[in-house]
Amino acid sequence: MTTLASTHGNAPTIDEIITTVIMARVSDYFGFFVYGIASAIVFPRLFFPMFDPVTGTLLSFAVFSLAFLARPFASFASRWVQRRIGRGGKITLALMIFGTSTGAMGLLPGYAEIGWTAPILLALLRIAQGLGLGGAWDGITLQLLNAAPKHRRGIYATIPQLGGPIGFCVAASLFFVLVGFLTEEEFYSFGWRFAFFAVMAVNVVSLFARLRLLSTELKDETKTDLMRSSPFMEMLANEWKPLLKATFIPIASYALFHMVTIFPLAYELLYTETSIAYILILQLIGASLGICTMIASGVIADRYGRRRVLLISTALIALLCLTIQTLNNSPVHQSRMDFRSRLFPSHRSDPDSSFRVVGRLALHVQWHHCDADGDLRV
Repeated sequence: MTTLASTHGNAPTIDEIITTVIMARVSDYFGFFVYGIASAIVFPRLFFPMFDPVTGTLLSFAVFSLAFLARPFASFASRWVQRRIGRGGKITLALMIFGTSTGAMGLLPGYAEIGWTAPILLALLRIAQGLGLGGAWDGITLQLLNAAPKHRRGIYATIPQLGGPIGFCVAASLFFVLVGFLTEEEFYSFGWRFAFFAVMAVNVVSLFARLRLLSTELKDETKTDLMRSSPFMEMLANEWKPLLKATFIPIASYALFHMVTIFPLAYELLYTETSIAYILILQLIGASLGICTMIASGVIADRYGRRRVLLISTALIALLCLTIQTLNNSPVHQSRMDFRSRLFPSHRSDPDSSFRVVGRLALHVQWHHCDADGDLRV
């Protein structure tokens, strides 16, 4: 039986834990996808107009990658921060960095106003965004997963990963409204900035929801102290093989995740006459299907096993790669294939999945190597 324990007031229910996990992941992905969509349709024009459209788009994507490079460093640094100001202080600081840097992007003037300073500032803010998100790991997902009944771990593992397609739906819907109801001049002048301000507002709400649960331990009757982590070097020494697997196996999933959300927008804008609003609609339909199939994947994994789910989903990724050329003449087909390939994503396609696996490895080391006094804490 799953119970909740808290040292502060009434313990939250499992429904509140689930809601907060989804809200936290949605807010993270919402901010990342707002930037991702803007990097495909806005930034090449405003921050790299001195280059041809293709080069400008590639440079915009290069800046897009900086946050991914910054996140591992932020994860390591957050351990040091947490030891000094606590988990709540760490999450507050990380989300302040993430929200502030995202909001500041919405205030940036373009290359036409301040020259090369504009893309340089954009790159710095993108790094700050990655640092904020990388340090915002709150452990609530691990709490939820470890509280799951053994026969329902698949469906419980699905819950945090719903943040990906839901976050994309929110970001794409917002840009669809802005693109559809503003003129082109209005959108590129000020309209796109509202999306970044919305991210900052959503993160404030997410912060308070997370703080509500940070002092709460979701425990199973047979497990205790699930949130303790072993030292990194000890984990590396004892679990280096599964650590390497957890790092490199999801690479295909990472590529798929962004190839089917950000790349089609840039491709259609550069090489076809298809409207951005139309592509966003197709992606919204695909993301909605993705939500349904994510939930189905959890149910199927619980019934037939995770290994079978992983094999099928990996095969579907290969099939999708063979259909990428259909973007030239059938974006509807590509969108449909996109989310078929994500039929079973709840166990491998979330870009944060490797971080969660690493977290699980750290817990594994802790269970086997932590001393009886339990003083090995992050």
